[in-house]
Amino acid sequence: MKRWFAAVVLGLSLAGMARAAIDTYQFRDEVERERYQQLTKELRCPKCQNQDIADSNAPIAADLRREIFRMLGEGQSNRQIIDFMVDRYGDFVRYKPALTARTWLLWFGPGLLLTGGLVVIAVIVRRRRSPATAAGTELSVDERHRLAQLLNKEHTHD
Repeated sequence: MKRWFAAVVLGLSLAGMARAAIDTYQFRDEVERERYQQLTKELRCPKCQNQDIADSNAPIAADLRREIFRMLGEGQSNRQIIDFMVDRYGDFVRYKPALTARTWLLWFGPGLLLTGGLVVIAVIVRRRRSPATAAGTELSVDERHRLAQLLNKEHTHD
């Protein structure tokens, strides 16, 4: 019974994979096909974590591929298609968002964090390497004499 159940589950999952999205659009020419492929690779699926709409099997990705095909057929430029998608789904839909006031942290934040971390590490290393020469860290003559006496006592007890 368990084998039969496993076979049915496996068969249903394979059937689902077989009907995975394979778009069969008819393009006017090779240039339009390349534009379609470029756009579907450049735009992120709104439902998926980190997958472009070309590779996603999500229903919304299929809808977006259809929409891109329709817009290409209407003669819209790549810029118009991307702007439409950004207006509809936000900057998240683009793998490479435009540099704007809203996205500057996204572009430069990692570099700023890395630079800040390197500065902190350099300061720590420099402090550890430098000898203690700050005021008040050197012993007076009396303190040195007392320290020598303490060290001599320890050596005589060993």
